[in-house]
Amino acid sequence: MADGVLVRRYAELDLSVGLVIGDHGAVVVDTRSDPDQGAELRGAIRHITPLPCTVVLTHAHFDHCLGTAAFLPATVWAHPRCRDDLARGGAAQHIEALAWSRAQRMPHDPVLVRPVVPDHVAAKEADVDLGGRRVRLIHPGLGHTDHDIVVWSPDTGVLFAGDLIEQGADPDFTDAYPLHWHTAVTELLRMGPRTVVPGHGDPVAAEFVAAQRDDLVVLADLCRAFLAAEIDHEAAVSLSPFAPATTSAALARL
Repeated sequence: MADGVLVRRYAELDLSVGLVIGDHGAVVVDTRSDPDQGAELRGAIRHITPLPCTVVLTHAHFDHCLGTAAFLPATVWAHPRCRDDLARGGAAQHIEALAWSRAQRMPHDPVLVRPVVPDHVAAKEADVDLGGRRVRLIHPGLGHTDHDIVVWSPDTGVLFAGDLIEQGADPDFTDAYPLHWHTAVTELLRMGPRTVVPGHGDPVAAEFVAAQRDDLVVLADLCRAFLAAEIDHEAAVSLSPFAPATTSAALARL
């Protein structure tokens, strides 16, 4: 994406993970779905840099966080609510992994992975000094979850947005805040990113992010109208910029 700023893409879940390299250290953005996948990612990183790694977890969904054990004894950053979620022992993440595996008709169910509990937290903002380069960890507000963290490389203009932005598929509202998500994305746009890396899909320009934000605004307005009994479920679905299943998931979160 830029000098010392890389993305690794996986066909499974169309997942994107990140790496930001400084003079004395590197930040890894998300760690995949289990320790074996995390080890694969760590090995790929070691082909690029021998520098010590700091892990940042964008949120606590299984595909972004259960590979962290492969990076220990690295420092692990997350939002406090992400830390608290993972400290509960991984049951929620295992349910997510099981549901995805069975939907994909995988031959074996995933094993229960006890998550690594982050040892550093960023409730609103924090800086990580990599030597000659700093990255900023920012919680822009309620969105895909209540604990999303983005990773901002201001010297390159690259922003790792986690699942606050989706490319190639609709945003996932399973744990989302549909009345507020658009405001979190507006905060991302205020940073002035050159390139935004979604948690899933291709890197995108700010124009794509603005268009997705606008769709989220429309959905939020529909949700408010639904809550006020001005429209029914069928009308909300028909007027939504997102697929019916996505819109229904958003309405269920109200």
